[in-house]
Amino acid sequence: MAGGIRERQWETLRTIAETLNQSTEVRPMLQSVLEELLEVTGLATGWIFLAGDRMEFEPVAVHRLPPGLSVDDYRPMCQGSCWCLNRFWEGRLKEAANIIECKRLEDAVKHGWGDTQGITHHATVPLITGEERIGLLNVASPGKESFSGDELALLEAVAYQIGTAVQKTRLIQVQRQRAEQYARLDEVSRFLWTVGDLETLSWQVVREVGRQFRWPWVGMWTCEGERLKLAFLYSRGNCSEPGVSIPVDKLGPIGEAFSGQRAVTGEKGLEVIRILWSDCEKVAAVPISTQNRRIGVLSVGISCSNDLGGGDLPVMTALGEHLSLAMEKAMLEEERKRLTLVEERNRLARDLHDSVNQKLFSLSLSAHAAKDLPSGELLRETLEDIHHLSHDALKEMRSLIWQLRPAGLEEGVVTALRKYGREQGLIVEDEVEGVRELPRRVEEALWRIGQEALNNISRHAGTDRAHLSLKVGKREIRLEITDHGCGFSRESVRRKKRSLGLSSMKERAELLGGTFTLESRPAQGTVCRAVIPIEERRGRDADPDSARG
Repeated sequence: MAGGIRERQWETLRTIAETLNQSTEVRPMLQSVLEELLEVTGLATGWIFLAGDRMEFEPVAVHRLPPGLSVDDYRPMCQGSCWCLNRFWEGRLKEAANIIECKRLEDAVKHGWGDTQGITHHATVPLITGEERIGLLNVASPGKESFSGDELALLEAVAYQIGTAVQKTRLIQVQRQRAEQYARLDEVSRFLWTVGDLETLSWQVVREVGRQFRWPWVGMWTCEGERLKLAFLYSRGNCSEPGVSIPVDKLGPIGEAFSGQRAVTGEKGLEVIRILWSDCEKVAAVPISTQNRRIGVLSVGISCSNDLGGGDLPVMTALGEHLSLAMEKAMLEEERKRLTLVEERNRLARDLHDSVNQKLFSLSLSAHAAKDLPSGELLRETLEDIHHLSHDALKEMRSLIWQLRPAGLEEGVVTALRKYGREQGLIVEDEVEGVRELPRRVEEALWRIGQEALNNISRHAGTDRAHLSLKVGKREIRLEITDHGCGFSRESVRRKKRSLGLSSMKERAELLGGTFTLESRPAQGTVCRAVIPIEERRGRDADPDSARG
């Protein structure tokens, strides 16, 4: 007889193990195993609670509950405490036990919720894996007021299998979620490095993080002395600029992240945050800083403390590091542009001194000398010199003004360069392949490079003709300006760098991740070539700072 019981127990355990191995989702797995357990044991009904150390629980599987417990979509199973859960939370339930009475069944009778089908007692078994307690397994049958030792031992073995399977399934889900999070992190980090504008970087990263991840709130806080300002907030599909400024020591985990310059996650000290996000239960925050400056904090808020998994903080930390690096890069880019602007001003000052100033000085001397000349051939020649000098000075000044203010770009860079060449006395033939809108900074760089090249042809090439080629591809744009003038040798390029402005053309292209090359031979002309990469547009998310090419 004992052998037959033992054989049925092993058969039950084998069946349960097979059921547990067929699913990787907790709820469907527990529902299937509960139904299988009741089938092989002949018990009438059962339910499984998932619960932790805190007084929270969730019914994740129910089967054949009597009407008194299944009324109103199982409402009696979803609210209120009971004796088995209280023992579980108090740490007094360590093994399978007969529960003398069931409070939920008593309440069903007391409040007239429905028929309990003669069920008054149930066995309860803690679901434990290692040191972690994860829930309860309850089973019952009408008229059954106790369970034998063999029955409880079987239920304990099943509960151990369930606990192990739940832990394994959770680990699989954590790994899957972590892989998904890091895939999203890769998308965001790649996006970060496409944003070159420091002014819009924070707003764009908050929006992109909000889109990629499932966190209800994503906020960017910026430092204002002893306070942090909520500069940008992404919430439920919308990005806003609250502009709320709060003392650092009032911001809980967000203030800790800023003060300690470390990643922080927490559920305490959120009183001020809840004024902004009423149902926020937990916050994760990471500092944003460069080598020499604390910029602020990137934070996320969630409405349920269990929703922020263990893999979220490492992802947040990596996000903070990527954003810090991107901001430092953008700041260096801004500084480089500022230095480039200073160099451009210095170059214009040199050009004014080398060309216009000298011509005006010669013009002044000629005019002064002309006052004392008698009428005749010499006076006529002097006046002609004054006329030519003033004309050349006007031409030089107009050229410098064009370089300061790129007028005409609204018609496209090719049209603007053609007009500029005409102003320099050049006949410009142009060739265009491909049409698309260009980011303004790309068009500006092409304009400046082409302007310098045409200026050099006008001054140094000994020809009045130039050929301009603009080829627009999916990933790059190529500008070539060619002349068939006198050219120059490679050895003289270094000596000509200042006068030809080659360094400024090269730097403009490299600022945008492009290249600039110059090819020239004596008596065979010169080719200036700039190649600048351009990103694919993303529908409504395309670079708003764009213009026509």
